[in-house]
Amino acid sequence: MLAESMLRSAVRDVPDFPTPGVLFKDITPILSSHSLFEDVVGKFAHTFFHLDIDVVVGIESRGFILAAPVALELNAAFVPIRKAGKLPGKTLSESYDLEYGKGVLEIHTDAIKDGQRVLLIDDVLATGGTARGAASLVERAGGNVVGMGFLIEIEALGGRLALKEHSPVRSILTY
Repeated sequence: MLAESMLRSAVRDVPDFPTPGVLFKDITPILSSHSLFEDVVGKFAHTFFHLDIDVVVGIESRGFILAAPVALELNAAFVPIRKAGKLPGKTLSESYDLEYGKGVLEIHTDAIKDGQRVLLIDDVLATGGTARGAASLVERAGGNVVGMGFLIEIEALGGRLALKEHSPVRSILTY
């Protein structure tokens, strides 16, 4: 596996995006490098392999990019959680708070079977609102969230504390 410093140096800071005062962590340079992207997927798979995962859930939209290849590595299914109105079938909805607003997430009602072991993957853990909302959807659909993985964690925003009931919570990079 590659050194953390290589991943860290590839993350690009974008000030005042998507709103003034937010310092956005852009992961597209990692995604555009085969070796860095492969390393991230490998780190997630290695970290959560022992949990016997049935389903890997990715949160729209960058979470999809990370979660789908992790699901393949873990021999698990992939399920997307999307913003409201984006899924074509019958859905469950959950409101959540972001660090810069509010939103609604949805999952198909038949996406997860009762008792399935679910790993939730997203790009950034900030306040934890999005991940907490996604976990609630998974549980309402019948799944058990047995772990959460994030490429980046913004420690000062305290998101990990909001997710303590979903241990283990792992981040590849922390800021």
